[in-house]
Amino acid sequence: MKVTVENKKGLEKDIKIFVDKKTIESYMDEKYEEIKKTVNLKGFRPGKAPKEVLKRQFGKAIFNEVLDKILKDTSKKALEENKIKPAGQPKLDLKTYGEDKDLEYIISLTELPKINIEKIKDIKIDQYTVKINSSETDKRIKDIAKNQPNFKEASPDTKAKEGDLVVLDYNATVEDKPFKGSEGKNTQLTLGKDLFLKGFDKQLIGVKKEDQKIVEATLPENFPEKELINKKAKFSCKIISVKQPEEVKINDDFAKNLGAKNLEDLKQMISRQINNEYENSLNRLTKNQILKELEKFKIDEIPKNLIDEEVKILSQGMSDEDAKKSRKNFEEIAKKRIKTGLILNEFGEQNQIKVSEQELQAEIQKQLRMMPGQEKMVMDFYQKNPSAVASLRGTVYEEKIINLIKEKSKTNKKEISKDEAEKILKKSQNLADDDLSVEKKDTKLSSKKTTKAVSKSKTFSKITTKTSKSKVSSKKVSKK
Repeated sequence: MKVTVENKKGLEKDIKIFVDKKTIESYMDEKYEEIKKTVNLKGFRPGKAPKEVLKRQFGKAIFNEVLDKILKDTSKKALEENKIKPAGQPKLDLKTYGEDKDLEYIISLTELPKINIEKIKDIKIDQYTVKINSSETDKRIKDIAKNQPNFKEASPDTKAKEGDLVVLDYNATVEDKPFKGSEGKNTQLTLGKDLFLKGFDKQLIGVKKEDQKIVEATLPENFPEKELINKKAKFSCKIISVKQPEEVKINDDFAKNLGAKNLEDLKQMISRQINNEYENSLNRLTKNQILKELEKFKIDEIPKNLIDEEVKILSQGMSDEDAKKSRKNFEEIAKKRIKTGLILNEFGEQNQIKVSEQELQAEIQKQLRMMPGQEKMVMDFYQKNPSAVASLRGTVYEEKIINLIKEKSKTNKKEISKDEAEKILKKSQNLADDDLSVEKKDTKLSSKKTTKAVSKSKTFSKITTKTSKSKVSSKKVSKK
């Protein structure tokens, strides 16, 4: 194989590849030997058919299959030996080919630019840990206790008031006729929450244990029996008991009900929880710091085809006129994102960062936990959408890269209070809102459209996918 690399313009290259007919013949012979073991031809024992007979009967089909393999093998080797990474799908143009002929073809491509990541170690970032005051932990526990009220049995002559728990049996009718689901036993209602039927609670204020009470209420729009929707129902209620709320005692028993060993263990759990809430947000700030620093790195030329693809994504949902007006601004946004993606990917490759199957499955499980009750739907989505799994792999890959950059960069570690953390996060949010406002002004878009366009960008995942699959597909072949 002979390879000649010709620089056309900037990152655009033509790679001329010559494969002599002797090499092609060896590929053909190998294929003939392979099929000879499997085909049955009349007049010949299995595996004994001569090459000439096989050639007459299967030659054209075998040549096409062999040609496809040669193109894949030689183009891959040519790219690897010359350390060329295509930005997107290369185009392949066959000049001469055929059985008993030399093969000559040209790969036309845009090359990914060479990236110098040496300066990553000089990046300066802030990394925060949040010190949680014991008073913050106590306040969170008290809030939890408030949302888990205890009720104690009231005396028989106690009249129910808002906030009390009323336990009742009922029989309901519409136009004096019972209906499906018209009976209830030991139904518990906290008066004032209005969680049963609108206006039902108020009519129970003042009832006592053993009272009989007729309550009227309109059946709602989502009532299962469609013919009864918006009809007035009468509920004949027997009050079983009235219970009054009592302050929850924050002690070891309370802690055990929440899954802790004791109160001290609960305090530690809540403290970690609050800490994690802030640190997760602050870690995102550190990540954004890194990405902003990477945007300052210099890359001489960004592949135009990648810019066009990114602009197309940013323009989704827009009219042609709006897209045209926003083109210049979107190109600048696209260049920043592509540059950042290229740098991250180069750093990942040089540090041999990989995403294992176990790490990918762990991320999928994490996604499942975030949507309780919809686990099967989420799992089905990933099983039926390989592109979604690839995008998830890209997310994990990016996180691993960011974490390694944190380790290698110059980190300014800061321990801050919860109040300081809130100030930092608020300031960051204001800056983000300002950036979005500027972007909105420049592109003359509504805030909704801008946010939609920004959220659709998947630059990093696309770049990592492209560079990991730098193959030449023989399906995109121009045969002249």
